[in-house]
Amino acid sequence: MPLVNARDMLTKAKAGHYAVGQFNINNLEWTKAILLTAQELNSPVILGVSEGAGKYMCGYKTVVGMVNGMLEELNITVPVALHLDHGSYEGALKCIEAGFSSVMFDGSHYPIEENVEKTKELVAICNEKGLSLEAEVGSIGGEEDGVIGAGECADPEECKKIADLGVTMLAAGIGNIHGKYPENWQGLSFETLDAVQKLTGAMPLVLHGGTGIPADMIKKAIDLGVSKINVNTECQLAFAEATRKYIEAGKDQQGKGFDPRKLLAPGFEAIKATVKEKMELFGSIDKA
Repeated sequence: MPLVNARDMLTKAKAGHYAVGQFNINNLEWTKAILLTAQELNSPVILGVSEGAGKYMCGYKTVVGMVNGMLEELNITVPVALHLDHGSYEGALKCIEAGFSSVMFDGSHYPIEENVEKTKELVAICNEKGLSLEAEVGSIGGEEDGVIGAGECADPEECKKIADLGVTMLAAGIGNIHGKYPENWQGLSFETLDAVQKLTGAMPLVLHGGTGIPADMIKKAIDLGVSKINVNTECQLAFAEATRKYIEAGKDQQGKGFDPRKLLAPGFEAIKATVKEKMELFGSIDKA
């Protein structure tokens, strides 16, 4: 099945009170593990690519070629969107040209007028090409490709301004953070989320920084209109832990255990297990 934009899968998720996971990819193992798990669980899925990961994987055209090749070779039939995560305006244009089916423009660090202006231009381009577009209001805490935020809460009125431009989905800062959550984290602001939901209506809302948020908070966020949840750090931690255990056990020195296909296999399985756990929590299994 060819790549699809995220509009249909997220509209269904919003109506059905579940969320579709965006799992960021970093290489072949990541991509293959996520696609196979989505297929096995009959779940729609969004593959996220940060600008940094895009550069690491030799550019956006390489990413598109790898993903499209896997969709065909692995006989993937569930809906898959390939999405730029936290993109700059220029990065969004490059991904559109390369063949991504969905992009995010993160204008949260601009004054709201400039965020509106740039988002409006991308809405027109994405509508013309049949792509989905994510916008952001209120920066997310932590660091993502050089954009640093302190876990701010978005202004619901500003969220409405961006939503009214015709974007597909909206990421609103509600105290969430990229990476590991600190011990003194105050939790999600459901008051902010509720206010945003009331003003943006049927629009799917996006929760960034899905790693480390307690399950009960995730479920409450979904009840309040979150239809897309981003996961990256958790897969990285699982991959690193499984790889470390393999090497510490000396398995890389047994036979041909140094072969990357064997060396990376435990990490690959760890990603699959993490993705399955998240899809169960988000409620997207059998929703393809």
